[in-house]
Amino acid sequence: MPSTPASSDLHLAAEAPAGAGLLDALQHQVAVFARRAEQTRLGGVGQARNSMDRAAYLLLNRLDLEGPMGVKALAGGMGIDSSTVTRQVAPLVDSGLVKRTSHPEDGRAVVLALSPRGLARLEEVRSSRRELMARVTAGWSEEERDSFTGLLTRFNLSLSELMTSVSEAGPAS
Repeated sequence: MPSTPASSDLHLAAEAPAGAGLLDALQHQVAVFARRAEQTRLGGVGQARNSMDRAAYLLLNRLDLEGPMGVKALAGGMGIDSSTVTRQVAPLVDSGLVKRTSHPEDGRAVVLALSPRGLARLEEVRSSRRELMARVTAGWSEEERDSFTGLLTRFNLSLSELMTSVSEAGPAS
């Protein structure tokens, strides 16, 4: 049977380089996952209209889950600097997905809030991503889905903690 690019990638993804250990296999799997995630933008197979830039999705999702907040709080919660958030939020404001409002207790301060249009767009993308996850894991048991989600969450938290400790330590001497 001829191999397609996808089946070839799957074959390569299932193997580690010759002589590689478990950690080499893990880093290879993470690299393959990152490429697949970017290819689909996890927006749904064949549903390009429901894809969303990763930064936009994470910003909109945080505003939805935690409510309106200032740039500094948003940046701190995401582990990125304020200038990056300001740059990433600008197109979301321009497109009407996020609105700038006055802080309820300090009218001089500005907070960012998810607009009704932003919430509708976020729900559209979430729905498409749920459908994609259901299709990808269709042959998995609920226990397998739960286990994978738990391990991936743990992996992301460990990676975040490592990156935080590295950035707090400053440049190596």
